[in-house]
Order: sequence, then structure tokens, then C-alpha cells
Amino acid sequence: MATKRVLVVFVLPIVFSLIFGSVVMADILQKPDRELNMWPMSSDRSSSHQEKSLEILNLSSQYSVNEPVEIQVKVNDASFDCGDLYITIYSSSTNEVITQGGFLEQCFVNTNSLIPVNDKFSKPIDTPGSYKVVVDMVSKDLSNTSTSSKFNVK
Repeated sequence: MATKRVLVVFVLPIVFSLIFGSVVMADILQKPDRELNMWPMSSDRSSSHQEKSLEILNLSSQYSVNEPVEIQVKVNDASFDCGDLYITIYSSSTNEVITQGGFLEQCFVNTNSLIPVNDKFSKPIDTPGSYKVVVDMVSKDLSNTSTSSKFNVK
């Protein structure tokens, strides 16, 4: 009787977990766009081999006071077509939002254009200092990607 209890309490759960785990793993590996990454590389190594999904274009490293900061964005991932673009400039010292622009329904894949489409982001900054521009792109399925860059105003 004691051996049956040992079998039910200890051995059966182990057998069922192995069977269930094997079925789940087999199902996951059957999906074509899934992969089993048991040994992920550090983010620095993996990002050097991958192209960034967003690039900030026309951003200078230095601007004069009241000179407008004008940028465009290149999106290298077509899954973000017809998404919403948000551009925010922060003060690097206080992390305070200085200005922000939102551009909704930015469709660019068919025309292979830069965004914002038929519009531009142009904001003058009137205080000298160090700033950071952050670009966020949100697709229709609510996935997002982001990039940032720093510049100075003298």
C-alpha cells in the first residue's frame, strides 16, 4: 500500500510534467516564426548585427538658441506602417519635457517615404543646454519601437 502512495504522490506528477512539457515544447517549436533561444547574447552584441527599426535623420549635434530643431524619421520595419509617431524633446539635466509632437496614421511603406508624411517636426529651443530627443512609433496592433539621440543648444 505504501508503494502505491509513493507512486501516486511522487512518480506520477513527474511523469505527467515531462509529458506535458514535451507536448508544449513540441507545439512551440512547430510555429515557423518562433525560436528557442536558450543562450541569449547580451543586448550590445545582438544589436550590432541588427538594423535599428527607427533612425533619426537631420539631427545636428549642436543648435543655436531659437534655431528650430527639424528632424525626420526613417522606419526600417514595415510592420509599423500606418502607425502613430511621437517625437519628444527632454532636457537632459532635469528630464523635463520641453516640447512634443504627435503625428497620427503615418503610412509610409507604399511610398517609401520618411515620416512625418506631408508634415514636419520643427521646434525652436530658447534655452541653452543639453537635450535628448526621443522618437516613439506605435503600430496599429499597439506594438512599439523607440530610439533617442542627444544634442546641445548654445
